[in-house]
Amino acid sequence: MKNDSLIVMVAGMSSRMKKSIPQTQVPKSVATIAMQHHKSLIPLPGKGKPILFYLLENAAKAGITTIYLVTSADNHAFKAFVEQYCAEGALRSVVFRYAIQNVPVGRQKPLGTADALLQCLEQHPNLLKEQFTVCNGDNLYSVRSLQLLRKDRSSPHALIAYDRSGLEFSDEKIAKFAVLSITKEAFLLGITEKPDMPTLESFRDADSRLRVSMNIFNFEGSAIYPYLKSCPVHPIRLEKELPEAVRTLIRNEPQGMLCIPLSEHVPDLTTAEDIDRF
Repeated sequence: MKNDSLIVMVAGMSSRMKKSIPQTQVPKSVATIAMQHHKSLIPLPGKGKPILFYLLENAAKAGITTIYLVTSADNHAFKAFVEQYCAEGALRSVVFRYAIQNVPVGRQKPLGTADALLQCLEQHPNLLKEQFTVCNGDNLYSVRSLQLLRKDRSSPHALIAYDRSGLEFSDEKIAKFAVLSITKEAFLLGITEKPDMPTLESFRDADSRLRVSMNIFNFEGSAIYPYLKSCPVHPIRLEKELPEAVRTLIRNEPQGMLCIPLSEHVPDLTTAEDIDRF
């Protein structure tokens, strides 16, 4: 089955980034872009190019040939980005396509990551006949992680299970991600978002390793679609979240999601403080 597409979710409002800008000393030019556009388009200090460029470049190096950007309806900034940065080097042979995450009537912001992927599949039904990788646009995933997800396997779906010891984040920040419970056969048993510290420690495996999800998955389109379609709205965050669709999937298909272990850091761009870390 074809497995050379990457879906990048960049339709969010970057609320935490925008709220954190006044409390930091980022250059005015960077702050202006951060307040006006998605955080994946913020130029990185000393590099000049946004994190999204480096992510897409890694994807191309990993063998990805088609990239879908899931954006808001106003996506002129992303089209300008592709025109400016993606016509040379490793990205010149990549095909770029767009999906719009439309906001439901009565809401002020998008309905979450499961909804973003659902709308992408419905706008590009060819993906229902493929395997593909999906990830955030504000994390810099490595070539290695993207290559691992493209390898042949017996299960229809997979995710990267990052070793906490390789992630250069504080415990406080780790607790804002999702932690994983994994069977001895390396299948996903459970995924818990934003755990408190006692819960976080309880997820350590027999080797005392803590496995973390950085929201990068590989799915078989037709198999994940029903779970996206039926994904409930989170009662507190009021969004349809991709981890919730995954939880339903593994309840029905206990060996449906393979966990691929990897120990390395994943640069993250959540708040303005993260900009300087690059």
